[in-house]
Amino acid sequence: MTTPYNILFKTSPNYIKLKTFGCLCFPWLKPYTNNKLEQKSEPCVFLGYSSTQSAYNCYNFKTNKIHHSRHVQFLENEFPYSYDFNSTTTPTTSPTTSPSNINQSFTPLTNHIPLSTSESNSPSNSISPITPIVSTNQTNQHHITNNPTITSPQNSNSTPSNNPPNINISPNPNSNLHSTYTPNQTPSPSNETSDNSPTLCTLSQSQSIPATQPPLVPTHNMVTRGQKGIFKPKKLFSVSKYPIPPSVELTCVSKALQHVEWKQAMSDEFMALMKNGTWSLVPPEPHFNIIGNKWVFRLKRNPDGPIARYKARLVAKGFHQRPGIDFKDTFSPVIKPQTIKLVLSIAISKKWLLSQMDVNNAFLHGTLSEEVYMSQPPGFIHQNFPHHVCKLHKSLYGLKQAPRAWYNELKSFVVAYGFSNSKSDPSLFIYNKDNVISYFLVYVDDILLTGNDSSSLHNFKQALAKKFSLKDLGTPSHFLGVELLPTSTGIFMTQHHYIRELLQKANMLDAKPVSTPMSTSCSLALEDDPSTCDASSYRSIIGSLHYLSITRPDVAFPVNKLSQFMQKPNATHMQALKRVLRYLKATISHGLHLVPTKCLTLQAFCDADWGGDINDRKSTGAYIIYLGSNAISWSCKKQPTVARSSTEAEYRTIGSTTTELLWLQQVLKELGINIQQPPAIFSDNIGATYLCANPVFHTRMKHLAIDYHFVRDLVAKNQLTVSHVPSSHQLADLLTKPLSSTRHSFLTSKIGVVESSSILRGRIGVLRTNPS
Repeated sequence: MTTPYNILFKTSPNYIKLKTFGCLCFPWLKPYTNNKLEQKSEPCVFLGYSSTQSAYNCYNFKTNKIHHSRHVQFLENEFPYSYDFNSTTTPTTSPTTSPSNINQSFTPLTNHIPLSTSESNSPSNSISPITPIVSTNQTNQHHITNNPTITSPQNSNSTPSNNPPNINISPNPNSNLHSTYTPNQTPSPSNETSDNSPTLCTLSQSQSIPATQPPLVPTHNMVTRGQKGIFKPKKLFSVSKYPIPPSVELTCVSKALQHVEWKQAMSDEFMALMKNGTWSLVPPEPHFNIIGNKWVFRLKRNPDGPIARYKARLVAKGFHQRPGIDFKDTFSPVIKPQTIKLVLSIAISKKWLLSQMDVNNAFLHGTLSEEVYMSQPPGFIHQNFPHHVCKLHKSLYGLKQAPRAWYNELKSFVVAYGFSNSKSDPSLFIYNKDNVISYFLVYVDDILLTGNDSSSLHNFKQALAKKFSLKDLGTPSHFLGVELLPTSTGIFMTQHHYIRELLQKANMLDAKPVSTPMSTSCSLALEDDPSTCDASSYRSIIGSLHYLSITRPDVAFPVNKLSQFMQKPNATHMQALKRVLRYLKATISHGLHLVPTKCLTLQAFCDADWGGDINDRKSTGAYIIYLGSNAISWSCKKQPTVARSSTEAEYRTIGSTTTELLWLQQVLKELGINIQQPPAIFSDNIGATYLCANPVFHTRMKHLAIDYHFVRDLVAKNQLTVSHVPSSHQLADLLTKPLSSTRHSFLTSKIGVVESSSILRGRIGVLRTNPS
């Protein structure tokens, strides 16, 4: 038979380097040992080659574990697990063995070892399973049967294998989790052994090694536990041994099926999938790419903390999909935070009705154009077709194309109803006909609706409910993790509970509060500090703070600054990060207050900290944009290149601010809001304001990119105004550098971040109460 190797190299492959399967081997176990006094190697059985790394797989029959090692010594003539395959029945007696029958070329570590294949007969059709070696503390041999279940000897201290047996989960919640894998027969002491099992023999006293070696006498006075023979056993605690309360988010299906609440949530999810016709069962084919799935459990809580409902969701393992075959394009409908604050400001100013909806199983409404196959969900396997697979007809959570399929389904219905899709933000839909204006915002499956006619909003919600299964939540109170609390003068946006969970996650609930998020004397550098910190925890907190900055512009600068050290943070960076958390502890009840405004105009304050970064001397540019009196957009970002002067740094920041203003102006135009006055930019650098109006300082600014000079064209066309403002009135100063406590407090209140006690009545206790 000709193989591709023969054709390519004109020779047969060399199999000399391949080792014999099942032979005795001694791997180097230093990576698995806890201290240097432990053995460097133990006798194992060679199982093959690792598929994930360049190493051998060696089964340790003493500990029932599989070791992966690149340094192994093989004894290919010795087979610890050799069997007699001749007999198919289990005789009552076994051949008598004696120490003279042993032909071992290695020094054993136990008193009882199986013989080699020299005493085995011809193989039979059935293969007996591997039988563990009997421990040395047993005086009698155990009866070993031909049962296919692996049996373990009594009084054995070996730990189970890392590969548990396959568990067939049943939807019965009363099933015992501790007896999912029970041997069919427990061995008992007997003088009889089976012919089908490996014959056990007893080594002579000269060949045997005592169970405990006398400790070596040290040359120093220090006494260790190993020298005194003191070894504390490892205590292993099983979570499944004790009942788990249903108020805990679970990760195991078998545990969830024990609770009525989680079981009902799983049943509701499964019935919704069946009602929607998500899949059909088909027999598997060899060319199918069958992906897996898992159950995800979440607790939906009310804004004040109590559990609202138990939610179970079946999620497909989309990371097993193949691009171009199982999926093509991907997209997720995510509304921009600036658009949310913009629409809320307009609704408050015009006193429109706000309504919130939540689509049930949103991704299940999308239709798939590709053929995707999935295994049956755990706990809900069809009794008549247990080996069939699910051919998906509808999208499912976890699939790569699921968000796009849902968006296309929703978009086709909303556009057919009469809405138009915004070009500036694809997740925004506008209805403007016959003096009826409605805004439709979607964030995956969360919907926010507002308009000037309550009857048209009601009709649209009824039509939407007929098409999709949704919940009408009424006036929004909790949207995308942000609490929307109505006040007498507007809406108060706060993330109080999110901050409390963040402090609890970082173990900072009892930290001492501070008045500013960053010290004015703080100097963060990229130098190699030997005092390192937990990089994973550092990155996790930074990511949480980024989401918090949606409603808290007062922490935007420290979050941006600390994000520059995520690659290798040290103790100094962690201390600065903890100071931000201490500041949040002091301002946990603060939030962004949106108020009605009569004049809907766009104004922006921009500033730059020239060469403020001590590592590369790049400048930090920032801006904050207002719609009337409400801050709706802000940004803090380090500039990509080094500026040669403060004027150049400010001029680049003005260009970035202008692009954001143009985008907001386009969104307002699509919403039907006409702005009479052109947007205004306020900068505290006189040179930059002159440069925007006139081509001055040309010789010193000729190296700038041409795209920065588009600001001049807008100013020349009266589509933009750039004015000078004193540094004391520069609101964007909060986003470029650390400030003193007095200055920081002043600018924070000017931006619109205020404490809840100053605007809320009757809700302060709710905001300051720790949910239990």
